[in-house]
Amino acid sequence: MQGIECVKHGMVEANGIKMHVAEQGEGPAVLLIHGFPQIWYSWRHQMAGLAARGYHAIAPDLRGYGDTEAPQPVASYTALHLVGDLIALLDALKLPQVFVVGHDWGAIISWYLCLFRPDRIRALVNLSVVFMPRNPVVPPVKYFRVAYGDEFYVDRFQEPGAIEEEFARLGTRLVLRKFYSRHSPDPLYIPKSGWVSPSDRVELPPWLSEQDLEYCASKFDKSGFTGPINYYRCFDLTWELIAPWTGAQVKVPTKFIVGDEDLTYYFPGVKEYIHKGGFKRDVPFLRDVVIMSGVGHFIQEEKPREITDHIYDFIKTFS
Repeated sequence: MQGIECVKHGMVEANGIKMHVAEQGEGPAVLLIHGFPQIWYSWRHQMAGLAARGYHAIAPDLRGYGDTEAPQPVASYTALHLVGDLIALLDALKLPQVFVVGHDWGAIISWYLCLFRPDRIRALVNLSVVFMPRNPVVPPVKYFRVAYGDEFYVDRFQEPGAIEEEFARLGTRLVLRKFYSRHSPDPLYIPKSGWVSPSDRVELPPWLSEQDLEYCASKFDKSGFTGPINYYRCFDLTWELIAPWTGAQVKVPTKFIVGDEDLTYYFPGVKEYIHKGGFKRDVPFLRDVVIMSGVGHFIQEEKPREITDHIYDFIKTFS
């Protein structure tokens, strides 16, 4: 199988910013959209696997991440900006339609991408984060604060600069170790009294090497955490902007995969939404839901071969 040395790197002008794009293979295009706190590199296994099976894997660093530019205004990180980046990227690469695979924030963006521009998407495989239809009454940050309190990570991310100071105190490598090593369905809290001590030793999960961590950390050292955290700070602004899509359905052929030890699977009402008809109502072309036993949040790295197989088995039916 082709390895990471076969990945081609380039910069593309898209939606007013310069985006770093990693590419591997030739054939039908598969756009891989990463989450937090990750970069294109989280898709390295799927890129190699898809390229070996005759696909063109495309994994950008999203706005604010890695080698992609990070605009300063907080309001530059709404769903409309993020989808705009990806449509402009497809235009720059001259790709009228692509398969899309998203994880975590990448899954959220993929839902919006399919909601706003289904004409550009052949089919979707989304990981970890289920479609969240717009609540016409309660904005998302208020929802999370009521459900989990002020020390839930989404709420801790809201104050500009505060969490950045905490992460700077701990250092990039320890912050990433804390996130990547987490394998629990429990809510993620970042206490104001301190999340972890700089002297603490946090073991990496078996799916990530010290070299992997160092590569990712070097990119966060360069770009910082403010851009990625601004996604969370724009939750409520996005909620305001997407009011016209209240009640809209995602009408793209879809496969959804989540681990049964992923904290997102245990958000209030998510299990019922998935298994009792709400998900299928809002995503009428939902063809398959896979619940992976014993698997946590960073699913495509924890189970790289299985996720690659799931993606391939789904998208090959459209090729």
